[in-house]
Amino acid sequence: MDFSSPPAGGSGVNRDELMDQVKSQIAIANAQELLQKMSDKCFKKCVTKPGTSLDNSEQKCIAMCMDRYMDAWNIVSRTYSTRLQRERGKI
Repeated sequence: MDFSSPPAGGSGVNRDELMDQVKSQIAIANAQELLQKMSDKCFKKCVTKPGTSLDNSEQKCIAMCMDRYMDAWNIVSRTYSTRLQRERGKI
């Protein structure tokens, strides 16, 4: 199937625009998943007795947990991206 030319009788969306839209949707889905997982894991780790508010130790624990989670995610993401680029160079 050729996405580079518009369908007959219509202007269509060009391939680059379509790819950009798909990439944007994937990035949004990944960010949502990251936030959900990070929230779940840090809440379970830091909040032992859920109540109407977080005490100071829970707030600090959550902040540190989220920072560590983001640092780890960034390391994994950079490493994965580097490996993909290296693999593409071999092809």
